[in-house]
This record gives sequence, structure tokens and C-alpha cells, in this order.
Amino acid sequence: MTRVYNFSAGPAILPSEVLQRARDEMLDWNGSGMSVMEMSHRGMEFMSIAVKAETDLRALLAIPDNYRVLFLQGGASSQFSMVPINLLAGKTGADYLLTGDWSKKAVSEAKRFTKVNLVADTTASKFTTVPTAESLKFDPNAAYCHYTPNETIVGVEFPYIPDSGPVPLVADMSSTILSRPLDVSKFGVIYAGAQKNIGPAGLTIVIVREDLLGKALPNMPVMFDYKIHADNESMYNTPPTYAWYLAGLVFEWLQQQGGLEGMAKINQAKAETLYAAIDKSDFYSNPVEKSCRSLMNVPFVLANAELDSAFLAGADKNGLTTLKGHRSVGGMRASIYNAMPLAGVQALVDYMAEFERTQG
Repeated sequence: MTRVYNFSAGPAILPSEVLQRARDEMLDWNGSGMSVMEMSHRGMEFMSIAVKAETDLRALLAIPDNYRVLFLQGGASSQFSMVPINLLAGKTGADYLLTGDWSKKAVSEAKRFTKVNLVADTTASKFTTVPTAESLKFDPNAAYCHYTPNETIVGVEFPYIPDSGPVPLVADMSSTILSRPLDVSKFGVIYAGAQKNIGPAGLTIVIVREDLLGKALPNMPVMFDYKIHADNESMYNTPPTYAWYLAGLVFEWLQQQGGLEGMAKINQAKAETLYAAIDKSDFYSNPVEKSCRSLMNVPFVLANAELDSAFLAGADKNGLTTLKGHRSVGGMRASIYNAMPLAGVQALVDYMAEFERTQG
């Protein structure tokens, strides 16, 4: 069997070692005689899996004791609603930074619950840059401040963490979590869909500071209350057990790579390799301002867009898949999450050079 290099923005590539271990444990996990998919979420076998996964995640991110970790369903998109539902706490407005399509969706959903103050809006730049830290003027009376550190579609990333002062900072880290060390204490809430750097689709992780619990809006569905999930150890209803298990295997794999410090070095090397190939060529280009280019999602366009189809077809033949850019942007996009090896990026760079040689 030949594995391709999958550059999908998500669901994304998973570590081969993780998939192989899941294969080996598929029919019989740890002598239980059951697959993890068949276990009761309240049985001792799965409870041990759940506890270890949270323990390993806490160790990787150095999560302080006054934060709760929730393993939920609904994707990051459900958090667009759950954040205002849980954090408004009687206040009438929230700050948002609009820097791409995903933060735009978060803004749209938040407007269903509260007044949104746009601290920044980079629509005019076609989301190819982010605001400077000095330009941000936060509302001290805001319930919270929400931003998206990395926007997958255009490939733009904040090179800093905004300082919202005493106002809780909320981050959609779906596409950047676990790619490097992170100071969790700077945030009130961090949430992330799993299908990029954590595991398969179906799981959403929420890291929430304890003092923000217990303030959900009245008359909201019980499943949208962070405190309900925290009080029940993410077991109020049946959680996505197999996705939780696979996430735990990924956490173990990350520890074997040297933790997030080791992962950061690998990710930096991958990004530098790909951006260098783009920048040294007149045949390829990247539209994002260099100071805020994404470490995870690298879009690029060909000088002649009529060659896009040929480029993608040739890439597929060379085992380089899902490189087509988002429909709203066009061109190409290479998502190089944690599980993408440097060899995969080098294979893409070599193909790009050969395509330019023959078609440029």
C-alpha cells in the first residue's frame, strides 16, 4: 500500500504511527476483547482512555489547574454560538477581530446574541494581513474578545497574542493548536475542532477558565452550557468516544516528537522550505504579507492560472493530493499540519520546480 501526501485543510493527514496503532487495537483494545468503538463511555476501560488523553493534553500545553478541558461534539462552528451563550454574563457587547472567513462566521453568529464591536476588520485587504497590536482598541466593558489566530482559507496568521487586558480573550485555534508551545493563561477560552492537528472530525476541544463557568444565558439548550459539560467530565451525553481515543494517541505521538517545542521546530522547517520555494520563483506567488504568513496553511497561485488544472493533475499523479485552493480564493493551498512530514513538503517543492521547468 502506498500512502499519498495529503495536503487537505481538514479533515487532514494523521500520523501513520497513530493509524497503525489504531489498526492493531481495532478489534481488541488492551485485552478487553472489544473495540474502543464498542465500549461504554462510562466503563472503566474508556474512562482510563479519557483520563489519560486529558492528562497528556494538559502536559503538552501546560494547562493551568484553574482551567477545565472539555471533549465535545458540534465542531468549532458550534462554539460560535456557545461562546456568547456562556460568556456574555449580563453584558451587552463583545469585541471581535474579523480577519478571515472563519472569524467572519463567528461574528455573524455572535450577532444573534449580542452587539458586536469590530476591533479590526481586514476585509479591504482581502484578508492578506492582520492588524498591528498597537492599532487594537478594546472595549473595557466588553464581555469578551474573540479572534481567530490562524485563518485557513487565505493562510494569514497573527504573529502575536492580542492583549485584551481584563476582558477574557477567546481564540478559535482549530488550525493552529498543538503546532507550537502556547501560554494558555493568556486566554479565557480556547476552542478547536479536532480535524487538523488533534485527530479525526467529530471532536471539539474546549479549554475554559473556571471562573467563566456557570454564567450561561437563561433558557438556552442544556447542551450549550459549558458548566454542564464540566460538571459531568464531558460525559453528560455520549461523547465521540473513538475520536477521543484517537486524539489521545495523537497526544502520545506529539510527546514522542519532543513535545510542542520539538513540533514547533519541525513545523518551522516545513514552512520555511515551502515559502522559500515560492518566493524565489516568478512562476509562483503567495499573496499574504510576510510578517503574518501562516505556519499551517500555505496558499499560492501560478503566474498563469490556465495551468492550474495541469498542475493539480500532475500533483495527483505524484501522490500530492488535495492541493486545490478554496473555491473563494482559487489557486493552490498546501496545509502542512503536524502530521505532514518534512519529506512531504520536500516532495511538493521538487514537483513545483519540475512543473515550472517544463511549463514556465
